[in-house]
Amino acid sequence: MIIYGKQIFLYILENYPLKIEEIYLSKEIDKKIFSKIAKLNKPIVKLDGKKAQAMARGGNHQGFFMKIEDLEFTSFLSIKKDNFLLVLQGITDVGNIGAIIRSAYALGVDTVIVSGIRTLGLEAIVRTSSGAAFDMPIVLFHDTLTLLNELQQAGFTIYGATMDGKDVRTIDIADKKVLIMGSEGDGLPAKITNKCNQKVAIKMQRKFDSLNVSVAAAILCDRMR
Repeated sequence: MIIYGKQIFLYILENYPLKIEEIYLSKEIDKKIFSKIAKLNKPIVKLDGKKAQAMARGGNHQGFFMKIEDLEFTSFLSIKKDNFLLVLQGITDVGNIGAIIRSAYALGVDTVIVSGIRTLGLEAIVRTSSGAAFDMPIVLFHDTLTLLNELQQAGFTIYGATMDGKDVRTIDIADKKVLIMGSEGDGLPAKITNKCNQKVAIKMQRKFDSLNVSVAAAILCDRMR
């Protein structure tokens, strides 16, 4: 797996040095950073500008690349002992998913489940989550209805985020809980909300239709923890 960008590069260098396999640099860097890199005793490859742009696929690499061990999805069977799960139904934008994972980790969610899709690029998720994907277990589950059935049988209370839900500040939240968020364009399908134990919403102070899904997820996670 190749990651790029100074922030995620430094995060992995500081917190997960054993996962680093190779270093790629396309510009001169700070001596203190280079000293830390040198102590890894890993190959360091100098890239020209054209090669760097190709590796980043046009992204903002800032001259920092590294090859790291592949990140793997967490097994669904291992999460039934958790207390707070966040399900992302049909959300495909890796920027939103990464931002949600970052907030969810900071706010005490135990596992993030990406559901309703069959593939997810973990390389992009590592980058957009600023490294939080290394700390947060991530499950990929293709059938959301089956997922909710399994979780209810395991004792979880399911809360669906909808525009017409009850103000999340006014309800009692179960200890063993699941928050499920839908995509910004489609929200949660009726067949999904019908499986939820309760619908929840963020009541706005001013008249406005909605929030970005990553912002809404962070607010709900904070109020439900």
